[in-house]
Amino acid sequence: MTETMTMAKALNEGMRAAMAADGKVLLMGEDIGPLGGVFRVTEGLQAEFGENRVLDTPLAESGIVGTAIGLAMSGFRPVCEIQFDGFIFPGFDQITSQLAKLTARHEGTLQMPVVIRVPYGGHIGAVEHHQESPEAYFAHTAGLRLLSPATPHDAYWMIQEAITSNDPVMFFEPKSRYWQKGEVDRESAGIAAHSSRVVRDGTEVTLVGHGAIVSMLLQAAELAAEEGTSVEVVDLRSLSPIDYGPIVASAQKTGRVVVVQEAPGNVSVGSEVAATVAERAFYSLEAPVLRVSGYDAPFPPAKLESVYLPSVDRILDAVDRALAY
Repeated sequence: MTETMTMAKALNEGMRAAMAADGKVLLMGEDIGPLGGVFRVTEGLQAEFGENRVLDTPLAESGIVGTAIGLAMSGFRPVCEIQFDGFIFPGFDQITSQLAKLTARHEGTLQMPVVIRVPYGGHIGAVEHHQESPEAYFAHTAGLRLLSPATPHDAYWMIQEAITSNDPVMFFEPKSRYWQKGEVDRESAGIAAHSSRVVRDGTEVTLVGHGAIVSMLLQAAELAAEEGTSVEVVDLRSLSPIDYGPIVASAQKTGRVVVVQEAPGNVSVGSEVAATVAERAFYSLEAPVLRVSGYDAPFPPAKLESVYLPSVDRILDAVDRALAY
């Protein structure tokens, strides 16, 4: 049985299911209670589970993460919401210096089942600090898992898998897709959240991306098909660890790979994917692995976001360049 819902609703329902299944699951964040969060992702959960399990916090990201670490040490499973991507940096030290390292520091005897939800990315016409893609900072940090759903179905199941993980999970939610509707099967066996997947079959070029970019890759693939080019699309889902099996298999099949992301390209998740594909599929490649990304500059004013961020046209241009080799 499937239901049609937005990604925001799917995340809401996923957290509701996790809270109903385990009384140790707590939600924490700024304005997540009666308001339901800026994007209404936690709407109705405080009314259902009470103020002791859905906590409105002060505007202090370091305090939110630090408190979550203490709660995890006491046996709880806190889920923190960072209101916008650019607001995560006051909590950066707590995340990278403490949360990511405590399990290793205690030789595995201390678990850190903390989820940090981060609405990220552009395409919403917002101002500075509200449209950034900081995932590379955390993918570089050993001890953290990183997930980013691209569909409501994945969002529903991946947030539950993140909450049941005994490792800390950075859960990056593509905010421009919060209102995207899709089918959610609540009765399925769930998904393997840390596995990449082929979402469209093709034979000539492979497009790889995550989060909001996946929808754009599918649009580009559809337009390319109208011109007679067969494009395969791979959704990363997990940014750390990355499941390279389907990506490398696709590269070996098509011989051409384009990696796309909203984040700046320098020292990024896309850079790592491109390098690894070049290493593991070298003798199958017919062209260099190409990248399409945001520019290596601070995020511009909202009216210039369409210039800064990848577009279908920029993706198709990279497809054409790959085919030209």
